[in-house]
Amino acid sequence: MASGANRRAAAAARHRLLPAGRVAGPMPWIIAIMMFLTILSAAAGLGLGAAVRSMSADLAGRASVQVVEANAEARDGLAARTLQLLRGAQGVRSADPVDPALLADQLRPWLGDAATSGDLPVPALIDVTLTPGEADAKVDRVRRLLVGLSPKLRIEPHATFLQPLAGLLSALGWLAAGVVALMILATGAVTVLAARGAHDSHRGTIDVLHLMGSTDVQIARLFQRRIGLDAFLGSALGFAFAILVIMVIGLRLSAMGSDLLGAVTLDMLSWVLLALLPVLGVVLAMLTARWTVLRALGRSL
Repeated sequence: MASGANRRAAAAARHRLLPAGRVAGPMPWIIAIMMFLTILSAAAGLGLGAAVRSMSADLAGRASVQVVEANAEARDGLAARTLQLLRGAQGVRSADPVDPALLADQLRPWLGDAATSGDLPVPALIDVTLTPGEADAKVDRVRRLLVGLSPKLRIEPHATFLQPLAGLLSALGWLAAGVVALMILATGAVTVLAARGAHDSHRGTIDVLHLMGSTDVQIARLFQRRIGLDAFLGSALGFAFAILVIMVIGLRLSAMGSDLLGAVTLDMLSWVLLALLPVLGVVLAMLTARWTVLRALGRSL
């Protein structure tokens, strides 16, 4: 009889530490907000990293040759000779002239009708694709060939123009990674505060459990389960809203039709990493709660 009463008393004490169906309190909502921001920051970092890699792959070995000649007839003749030279040069995979009409359309927003009037000496452009490997050395080799043909020929690697943009995207990606790290630390700090608060508010219940023969590890496991439940609910809620926002942003970026913005995408590995973040958040909260409560119980003895 006495043992049955002790078990019922211990069960009641455990129920006070871990009430059934508990979804109230600020803890799940705080975790939800942090997980929401963590997922968004991680998605931004992964997407920007994919954009930088895609940009680097597209621009590697790409260059433009400018035929800077004021006389239109001389410019066309020099462009034809340059094109023939490039197509036979070692290390050049392809060389294609840029349509003057397309170039004029690109210049019209800045130059107006002067871009198509023919009075403005617009350089002829040739798009060059180099063979893979050692792009800088091949650009230098082509540059020497062009200088030998005419001093009015210039070659500019595409990566040179977009290198500052790639650096900016990389910096933003690292900033997003830093935000994720800060959110992880903040989640751990919130869990510590919640575990300490729960421990302090249930001292009487803890004493009852100790009298019933419960060990510190068993008591810490109860707090771990309680905070783990809060972390699971909050992480699931924050993850769901973050994925919804990411999908909406992805649809808007796709609708814009920009090649650069379209490169900000998430592959399958990125989605797997995002899905692991809530799991890691729950594990972090449970381990932190267990460590905090065990430390608090050790000091109270």
